[in-house]
Amino acid sequence: MATSKKRSDTVPLDWSEVYYTNCPLVSASNVDQELGWTREEYKKIGVKYAFLRSQRGNNWYPHYIHNMDNLIRFGGLFPPIHVQADLRRTRLLGVTHAPREGGCMMVRARDDIYRMIDLKGKKIGLSKSLNTIKNDWWRIQEEQGIELMLRMNGMTRDDVQIVEFPYPDDWYDKPEMLDPMDNASELWLKRDHKRDLAFRPLETALEKGKVDAIYTQTGPFQHLQEATGKFKAIEDLSRYPDWTLQVANIPAVITCTDAMAEKHPELVVTFLKGMIKVGRWANEHKHAAAAILDKQTFYLDVEDTYRGIQPIDMVPNLSPQNLVSVEIGKDFMLSHGYVKRDFDVRKWAAPEFLEKAAKELIEERWKKITGDKLPTPAVRIG
Repeated sequence: MATSKKRSDTVPLDWSEVYYTNCPLVSASNVDQELGWTREEYKKIGVKYAFLRSQRGNNWYPHYIHNMDNLIRFGGLFPPIHVQADLRRTRLLGVTHAPREGGCMMVRARDDIYRMIDLKGKKIGLSKSLNTIKNDWWRIQEEQGIELMLRMNGMTRDDVQIVEFPYPDDWYDKPEMLDPMDNASELWLKRDHKRDLAFRPLETALEKGKVDAIYTQTGPFQHLQEATGKFKAIEDLSRYPDWTLQVANIPAVITCTDAMAEKHPELVVTFLKGMIKVGRWANEHKHAAAAILDKQTFYLDVEDTYRGIQPIDMVPNLSPQNLVSVEIGKDFMLSHGYVKRDFDVRKWAAPEFLEKAAKELIEERWKKITGDKLPTPAVRIG
């Protein structure tokens, strides 16, 4: 598709509307899009809350370059780092981490390859998106994961052949993908996402023998690929005790623009109230949450999703450990030229919004509990 046709389109700014966008991964937002609790919170203050693609005037690219002031994004780590570093100022509002999904090295199931050392001199694929509007998040996690797995086995890039595979990465611009969608999960009514190779651009190259190994995410994509009987994992970063190895376009982060945070902080707080409520529900009802998340994520099925989300705290936070994980991702992108400018992750974080949201929820809950137990005021007789 011609470059001139690739552009980021948005509707005119209207502060009585807030749009959300999320990635197909584990987050309270992906649960809430089925529950609708955050929409209810916005209704209380008279604001419309809608999915980014519910309006034809918004295409997919604001999800990656955050060029809408009234947009809140909850998704993979690398695009918002790119935005904050090189495009525009945003605020980091919360983090949800999957602490055991660092990545696997996949090979063909019947190849005589069982250890990383068996890949010495062999070909490892590395994808390259030709879509220059968006951040190449998939390549970043591939490169990061490959280097880590080599290092954990006493190897470097010099011990293998890194083979680059450019691909169009243009599904965002296809006419059928630009029809309005009221809910983010409607995207998957148009695409069989658990078999769609748009997010696994190197799988075909591995199957056909063009490369000997590829990176894949631990758990979600891994289990889908292994279930075909064609592939197996010979290394898995999630098996190491070192938690700093678990950054693979995760943690998932919540971001909003500086404009929203400064001009309309109540819109930010309202979103976070919804995320806290849904996150608490998901923590208490993991199997129900798994049934919802299975419609959007890349785990094998509901039970696989349930196992995958067991260690995940679904209530967003800004814990010191999670902020270090964000910093690890940012530092890798900077060191490998994926962003041009550095920034301080701790200054990017804006905990005051999450704190205010939690405080308001406590106050609302206390008012309801105490109010329900008060007697009906008696009518005074003069």
